[in-house]
Amino acid sequence: MATEPAALLRGRGVQVTAQRLAVLRAVGRQPHITADAVADVVRGEIGTISLQAVYDNLALLVAAGLIRRIQPSGSAARYEDRVGDNHHHLICRTCGRVVDVDCAIGSAPCLTPHSGGGYEIDEAEVAFWGRCPSCLEASRPSSPGRPIADIPMQSADRPATKPPAPRRRILRSHNRRTAGPRKG
Repeated sequence: MATEPAALLRGRGVQVTAQRLAVLRAVGRQPHITADAVADVVRGEIGTISLQAVYDNLALLVAAGLIRRIQPSGSAARYEDRVGDNHHHLICRTCGRVVDVDCAIGSAPCLTPHSGGGYEIDEAEVAFWGRCPSCLEASRPSSPGRPIADIPMQSADRPATKPPAPRRRILRSHNRRTAGPRKG
């Protein structure tokens, strides 16, 4: 973040608070951060903050144009402070890593649909999906990493997610009244 966070907030007419500053700094330090991770970073910086307060502050900062919200398919929403330019994202299908990639065309929108249906189009969100260099290296049989055959897959492209752990029921014995007042 090139400008002081408080100045950025004031410049957009947003009231400066400790929570907003901490949320803005967290997004600036870690591009493509999730709301849960923002909450962890902010709690480490200012102490306590509810997850709802994090979501509220993120939404306010997005509305003010200070941060950008992206939500890759099948992933939690992520936030970045790279706004005002025309860039896209590379997303690893295996580990979920997200990185920025500049647009080859340069001006928005990068893509023009065959028919705009009467819309004035000013932006196109592009996500390139594939495997990152680390996951590619790990998938090579000659590498010391896990061979791709050992990675459970749902389809040819998506890694399997672990099923949730079975819930254990805690049985407690209760004295239940069947009828009438308690006898003493």
